[in-house]
Amino acid sequence: MLGTVAVRNTLAVMRRRPHTSTTTAITFIRPTTPAALRPTLRPFTSNTPSRSTPRQPTRRTSPLASNTPAAITAAFPEISYAQSDLPTQGENAVPAVGKYTCIMSQTELHRDFQDMNKLSAADAGKVVWVRARIGNVRAKGNSCFIVLRQGPFDTLQACYFKDKSDPERSKAMLKFMGGLTSETVVDIQGTLATANVKSCSVNDVELSISRVYVVSDAGAILPFQLEDAGRPEVEVEASQGTERPFPRIGQELRLDNRWLDLRVPANNCIMRVQSGICQLFRESLYEQGFVEIHTPKLIGGESEGGAGVFRTDYFGRPACLAQSPQLYKQMAMSADLGRVFEIGPVFRAENSNTRRHLCEFTGLDLEMGIEEHYNEVLLVTHRMFKHIFEGLEKRWAKELAVIREQYASEPVAFTDDPCVLHWPEAMSLLRGEGGMEDVDDYDDLTGAQELKLGELVKKKYGADFFILDKYPSAIRPFYTMPCPENEKFSNSYDMFLRGQEICSGAQRIHDPELLTRTIEAKGVPVEPLESYINSFRHGVPPHGGAGIGLERVVFLYLGLDNVRKASMFPRDPNRCEP
Repeated sequence: MLGTVAVRNTLAVMRRRPHTSTTTAITFIRPTTPAALRPTLRPFTSNTPSRSTPRQPTRRTSPLASNTPAAITAAFPEISYAQSDLPTQGENAVPAVGKYTCIMSQTELHRDFQDMNKLSAADAGKVVWVRARIGNVRAKGNSCFIVLRQGPFDTLQACYFKDKSDPERSKAMLKFMGGLTSETVVDIQGTLATANVKSCSVNDVELSISRVYVVSDAGAILPFQLEDAGRPEVEVEASQGTERPFPRIGQELRLDNRWLDLRVPANNCIMRVQSGICQLFRESLYEQGFVEIHTPKLIGGESEGGAGVFRTDYFGRPACLAQSPQLYKQMAMSADLGRVFEIGPVFRAENSNTRRHLCEFTGLDLEMGIEEHYNEVLLVTHRMFKHIFEGLEKRWAKELAVIREQYASEPVAFTDDPCVLHWPEAMSLLRGEGGMEDVDDYDDLTGAQELKLGELVKKKYGADFFILDKYPSAIRPFYTMPCPENEKFSNSYDMFLRGQEICSGAQRIHDPELLTRTIEAKGVPVEPLESYINSFRHGVPPHGGAGIGLERVVFLYLGLDNVRKASMFPRDPNRCEP
């Protein structure tokens, strides 16, 4: 946990005394640069005489005269990236501090930038280049300490001390570094030296600065401070009754500046865990003989019926954004692809302003042929989820540790074999131990009923993840195979994580005549679905599958309070930007 704590510490303004460095000061020599390479100092202000007064010599202020960070860094020379490789002394000298002109791929220096997480005391004495963000700066008196940050994990202390042999030069260096703003991207060259820096993830070495060049400025005033955005809610709440309460960074402010919000270590790691789930999903299904497909997202009908579709014009014809790849997954069965999966966008025009609904999300879909019973699909899907849950805890442990510092959660409890409840058992549990007498045998579960059922299953079976089988036919889509024993129920199931649904699936109707009758009984127009129905008229094996919401899996696995935290740039009824 030391690395995690270090990440959180370095987001804060360093209030403690910096750790004393054992490094000797670097001597900076005033360069004498040829005119062709010499950057021009841009004056910060000037006093221009009026035409009505006698002409006087123009007065320019010193580049070090202003104390504002923007003025300080702007007053120093601009140099090209190519010039940064020149020496800081001698005939072709360049300044040791300054700002790059815009890097537009003009040159390649093949510079060996270091990943800070690979640095250690064994590298002491090496001269290295590092590109990183400014975490924070403390310049005081004759020294300057800078915390550099790369990504969500890695921080390194860099330091500079006044050179008594060239005090004017040192003063300029300290002035420049003291004006660097948090989140600015810099290139820093220096010599590594052993140190004991408990507040950084790289804690046994520090960088003694010889050059600093600004790659990209961050404004002096940010929409919010990363330190404030990275505090656990319990810590913020506990501070509210004190003399110095921590600010609470609202969700809308975060989402309006999502690129900045995603620099917060926990939020950055959430995106990495989301990526990990996709990787593990693919790994498991490839191992089980699946083929990845890519289906259309512009369709001429409605993939699942109903009003929840985004409609558009397709060259004079009506079309809509796909609610799911469902119809095309089934056509893939008719195409003899055997077992297929897809990771792609899903669109739902549902005006649901809840903490668990989005209008656009990423679907993890699978479909496969059935030899005897749709239990085969349940086994494959359970094996896939088990691979995800185990893989996250083992291979994404570092990311999970950072996330759990801000958003508390425990690893998901799951059974080796599928934990399956049939609908009647679930109703009995809710009415009995759950005390919910108003449960309807043929209606869908409410959010409160799902949560209660999750509590009861955890208590009875010790599982956060379970499958609820045999849903009532009336509440399932038209392509769902009815139960042969009782047509009021169906061969369909949902999968739950921590008491909320993350996956919906079923055996599909593969008989074209039964499918047509079911579509008509549901009140869905048949004509837009003719191609789909026709794909079953040329022979298709029995099949079934499942559709999973990626963001909801992330949201529930990590115990987040809102699914928007699990989406990179969420779309809901009130937000379609950035």
